[in-house]
Amino acid sequence: MMNRVVLVGRLTKDPELKYTPSGVAVASFTLAVNRTFTNQQGEREADFINCVIWRRPAENVANYLKKGSLAGVDGRIQTRNFEGQDGRRVYITEVVAESVQFLEPRSANQGGGNQDQYGGQGQYGGGQRDQGNPFSQNQPQRNNNNNNNNYTRVDEDPFANDGQPIDISDDDLPF
Repeated sequence: MMNRVVLVGRLTKDPELKYTPSGVAVASFTLAVNRTFTNQQGEREADFINCVIWRRPAENVANYLKKGSLAGVDGRIQTRNFEGQDGRRVYITEVVAESVQFLEPRSANQGGGNQDQYGGQGQYGGGQRDQGNPFSQNQPQRNNNNNNNNYTRVDEDPFANDGQPIDISDDDLPF
């Protein structure tokens, strides 16, 4: 069996962060995802997909994303149900995100156009990043004198202008 969802879209409103009675963080948000085709009037339609993410990644989503933010979601579809106030069964289908990728700088939605100190990308989910910084890529810091607070831009060579030999053991090589 397989249940895997990968989405890229924009948030329709700010994420809503709540805590369970036991103190576990949960954030919910809706992602507007454009369809790849147009309707009969030549307009591109979108699907509005409800998403939920738990624990520390939920807090990071609530802190770093807002209405209009471009985000990538990796997760699974889940359907839950409960009894509504009128006694009828209510079914809710949503994407339970395992990770959320921040796909643009925070300043992109503020109209400022300034480059974000994090180089415009970050990901959080599944414990793959440093717990203290959602944008950390678990890489050693380097000194490169271009005033980016030791964060590596995606299009930069992380070993350029370092001047030191690269220390890699034979066990780490893929061949």
